[in-house]
Amino acid sequence: MRQLAQTMRMESPKPLFSYRKHWAHRFGTAPFLPMSREEMDLLGWDVCDIVLVTGDAYVDHPSFGMAVVGRLLEAQGFRVGIIAQPDWQSAEPFAALGRPELFFGVTGGNMDSMVNRYTADKRLRHNDSYTPGGEGGKRPDRCVVVYAQRCREAFRDVPIVLGGIEGSLRRIAHYDYWSDKVRRSVLADAKGDILLYGNAERAVVEVAHRIARGEPISGYDDIRGVALMKAEVPEGWTVATADDLDDGDEGARYLGDNTVVRLPSFSQVASDREAYARASRVLHREANPGNARALVQEHGDRELWLTPPPIPLTTEEMDGVYELPYARAPHPVYGDAKIPAWEMIRFSVTIMRGCFGGCSFCSITEHEGRIIQSRSEGSILREIETIRDRTEGFTGIISDIGGPTANMYRMACKDKETEAVCRRPSCVYPDVCKNLNTSHEDLIALYRKARALPGVKKVMVASGVRYDLAIKSPAYVKELVTHHVGGYLKIAPEHTENGPLNKMMKPGIGAYDRFKQLFDDATKKAGKKYFLIPYFIAAHPGTTDEDMMNLAVWLKQNKYRADQVQTFLPSPMSLSAAMYRSGVNPLRPVRHGASEEVETVKGLRQRRLHKAFLRYHDPENWPMLREALKNMGRADLIGPGKKHLIPLNQPKGTGTAGGEGKRVGRKHKAQQFVTKGVRVPMPGS
Repeated sequence: MRQLAQTMRMESPKPLFSYRKHWAHRFGTAPFLPMSREEMDLLGWDVCDIVLVTGDAYVDHPSFGMAVVGRLLEAQGFRVGIIAQPDWQSAEPFAALGRPELFFGVTGGNMDSMVNRYTADKRLRHNDSYTPGGEGGKRPDRCVVVYAQRCREAFRDVPIVLGGIEGSLRRIAHYDYWSDKVRRSVLADAKGDILLYGNAERAVVEVAHRIARGEPISGYDDIRGVALMKAEVPEGWTVATADDLDDGDEGARYLGDNTVVRLPSFSQVASDREAYARASRVLHREANPGNARALVQEHGDRELWLTPPPIPLTTEEMDGVYELPYARAPHPVYGDAKIPAWEMIRFSVTIMRGCFGGCSFCSITEHEGRIIQSRSEGSILREIETIRDRTEGFTGIISDIGGPTANMYRMACKDKETEAVCRRPSCVYPDVCKNLNTSHEDLIALYRKARALPGVKKVMVASGVRYDLAIKSPAYVKELVTHHVGGYLKIAPEHTENGPLNKMMKPGIGAYDRFKQLFDDATKKAGKKYFLIPYFIAAHPGTTDEDMMNLAVWLKQNKYRADQVQTFLPSPMSLSAAMYRSGVNPLRPVRHGASEEVETVKGLRQRRLHKAFLRYHDPENWPMLREALKNMGRADLIGPGKKHLIPLNQPKGTGTAGGEGKRVGRKHKAQQFVTKGVRVPMPGS
């Protein structure tokens, strides 16, 4: 056991492309990974080694998870087939490619299927950006569970490996907003053999080679970033309970390499709100690959075992992943049908992964980690040239150069030893850490080289700019505005009031004001007419009616009118979801009877009121706002003047027509990936 635990340390892992290739590499590279037996025949395959089942249409591009995993496994020598958006009413479509030699890989796609299918008000969406024609209804609720069950029906003896963001965010017992209850780990519900969480390139390659060697999956608990079900905690491990861990003492108290931290059990977190908050707090504090320990959570008579998070990819490995032989197009089976997500990113380039912002409502850090993984300049520039030369319809404009955020490229802790022991959930909250390198020089240099490439007319930045970092570099703001903005720039202050901002782990509105001043100055000097598009969240835990009223007054004073607004949606496993579920703040120590309470907004009427404050100008919201303002003792905000929030009488018409004000939240090509208050990774992240 001690030897097993030693492998969990933050040491140099086996390089991603150093494995001996599987014998089937002799078949070469497929133009597209096959989706039919006919394509397999053309490739000379009698079987697939691995079949990937996904809730998204198959687009062979590094912005789509199944393409990344498929091409990476192909590069390891395996024959990989794709079953995309199968009819889940029977097992027959899951047997379309025959019995895979090694395993089924099951993912819901680039988004959690419930976030994809339902709005924050639990209304069914009628469109799906990852489906041909944008058609809705092509995936079931809780994709991973349903797909895994059908795979098991098709071939009962084939191992099932779960992955993707849906599996990642549901890897432990978690609150499910749509059923309003705590559900078991998706590994237990789906009856999978193993779950890979986070960006799982290292894990999936190791798992594939071990299965090919005939090694039993039960022994894969020395692989980082996996979840397994065990009968009991193995002999030789020291068990530290979540009750014992908090703040500064945990690292000193349990120094053993063979320590596993016991989270409150499924039955406890399902019935005890403080137990749920404590589990969430510990999970997020055990997220640094440098010092995280294994976690265990009882599920009935079995133990859910989570190994520490994966070690981030090196720059060379990132380059290798993004330069695999993608066809960079949707599979020909879709013909001329438009796939909206592909149309949005076909001329964009991902330059990095991860986010150290740690926003409590966001799933990026939870899935990708807070250590930034950056590609090399050369790799990024080569991809731009590939887009220029190979992507149909390219007009000389790169639509985005970024990632989960626009401006964290090559940023990292100044001291690797400090980084390895840090348990802060955010490097920028409550203030930017003194140990964080916030230099934008490498990013500025990349921008300049990208726009200097022959055939490239303009390089846009559509990813969200982290403004509390940008104000550290006025030179970056100037570069951004002068060369990389087209009319407007999206930015996410999320709120103006400290109450909700503190629960979101977002900076105060003063940081936004400083960025806006830099942006406006740079715009003026560049002779441009550009605008900031700020996003705000309604009904986040810790938000009062007064907070939303004050935000609405701020919007009115700054002449902003929101076309589209975000209502908080508790994404599985997020800290904000823990606040929503428990009414307890997991950002602070959680102890029975001594936990910090959080005011939550759960009633439909109050959620609608908070949303209405963001759209104070909409005539349809006038009756609700008038009643609320009177009940709050703020009738002084009702009247005909500029200082008033709403007029005396209900305006004619609906929507945003009439009156002054810049419209905020205009739909643009990246809007799809900011989903009603839930930050989800950009495709492929």
